[in-house]
Amino acid sequence: MTSRPSFKVALAGLVLLLAVGVVWWRGAARSDDADPPTPGLTGPSVPTAAPASSAPVAAASATSKAPREQIPMPGCWDGLAALDRSATLESLHAAVSAAIQARDTALVAYLQERLTELVGEDPDRALQLVTWAMKAAPPEPAIYLEALKAAPAVRHPRVSEKLLSVAEDKSLAAPDRASALDALETQYRFTPDTRNRLKSIALDDSADAAAWMATRTLGRVMKEDYQRTGTYAPYWKDLLDIGTTSEDTAVRLLALEMPSYSDPLIDSGSIDTLANVMRTDKERDVREMAAFRLAVTEDPQKALAAFRAAFDGEHDLCVRWAILRFAVRAAGADALPLVEEFARKDPRLRQDYLDFKALYATGTTDFARIWLGKKEHHDCVVEEGAPH
Repeated sequence: MTSRPSFKVALAGLVLLLAVGVVWWRGAARSDDADPPTPGLTGPSVPTAAPASSAPVAAASATSKAPREQIPMPGCWDGLAALDRSATLESLHAAVSAAIQARDTALVAYLQERLTELVGEDPDRALQLVTWAMKAAPPEPAIYLEALKAAPAVRHPRVSEKLLSVAEDKSLAAPDRASALDALETQYRFTPDTRNRLKSIALDDSADAAAWMATRTLGRVMKEDYQRTGTYAPYWKDLLDIGTTSEDTAVRLLALEMPSYSDPLIDSGSIDTLANVMRTDKERDVREMAAFRLAVTEDPQKALAAFRAAFDGEHDLCVRWAILRFAVRAAGADALPLVEEFARKDPRLRQDYLDFKALYATGTTDFARIWLGKKEHHDCVVEEGAPH
């Protein structure tokens, strides 16, 4: 039997090899005077072979065709420790530019975190990041605004107002406006005026990515406010308006989707509007999303009536299947008579009715458990963000 080498001995050998390599690499890096380092910080150096005598070269060439194990060397940034000790916004700003130029994504990510730490709760430092973001070329704006998003100062009134003003500026590129909106997503709540301004961006056909991001920002702050205070109705009203009036399919779909992440009970007054979307929207995905939204409501019987009214006029099998399953989610076993009616009108859904009937006959009432036991009979892709 062949014995295995001791793990500790092998590990010690590897550590020694790495240590020797690091010492040699640093010596080689110091001897390379081809380019002066960037002030404050330089990117990782690449080790280069040192000149050797002709005898070792000849020996190496004789074995050059033999496979050799290549051990990757860890990255090392000259001057990073010194930069950390005396970091300022300006020095980190310069370092970010250098790291981007070197295409060092790991260093950029680290510097972004340091910017967040340095900004902290200081609104003036936060506003400086916004200023740099608006003057820089991609990808710098997204880096500065992402750093700001994670800092407590982003919720200072002066900072949030500045970000909203940037998002409203039609002279800026849509991605930059979208980055400003993304930075607003960590707010705890929005005032009525702020919600109206975000809604205007969301309904602007020329806003492109900013319209979509304004919708998502409304929804994410709705979730935050709902979890903190139980408030969701004013946000939902704005999102429902966006979901019924935007000309952009992706924006309408997202507006109806956003309550999914906090799952409030949809009020009875919203059912008529959602029912109209489910019957009339020109896009299948949006009609399905309206059916999904009706599945969690404070008035399940009114929701069932909306599902019944939409079913006959709907000819897409996948939307009919959505109407059926979300009717079950809305009312549980009480929806089975309606599901049987759907199955009579469309025999393609008969097996779904039989499946749900058998599952509820076991005494299970929780829809999540019911759904785990339900077989899929239709080739309908469930859109991202629209869970069963």
